[in-house]
Amino acid sequence: MLLLADLRAKQRLYSQYGERCSLLKAVMADGTSANALYRLQAALARWRLAPLALVPHVLNKWFNGCVIGVRASFGPGFVLIHPVGVVINSSVQGGSNVWLESSVVIGDNRGGCPRLGNDVFIGSGAKVIGGLQVGDRARIGANAVVLHDVPDGATAVGIPARMR
Repeated sequence: MLLLADLRAKQRLYSQYGERCSLLKAVMADGTSANALYRLQAALARWRLAPLALVPHVLNKWFNGCVIGVRASFGPGFVLIHPVGVVINSSVQGGSNVWLESSVVIGDNRGGCPRLGNDVFIGSGAKVIGGLQVGDRARIGANAVVLHDVPDGATAVGIPARMR
């Protein structure tokens, strides 16, 4: 189940710098309701119930301040650390273990949408725009504006983003 994998990833995130995080704490943490509504919306879209998928989509917008396109796709381990202000285009494809902070925008530009690899972290306020590839294990710093590919293992910072 994808939602359980998301919660396990959130446990790993919260356990990085201290004692082990319980599953209950991960469930009660900020962003979990946004994750659950996204997974419900994605399941309804996969089952070809797109009109029904709009219900959790709108609930996520109202209750969490988070807009994720109905056809956006993320693998297991997707974590919305703080969902407020997150906007993700419907065409976005993300791998496993993608972690997003608040106010992240991942969007389309002239028909091209980003593809995110596995084990990607995107910091608060970052914008990832256009038909680009973010490689595996990439890190995008807070408030970065990414307009070009980010190679595997690279860190992108600044406006416009440069690789470190």
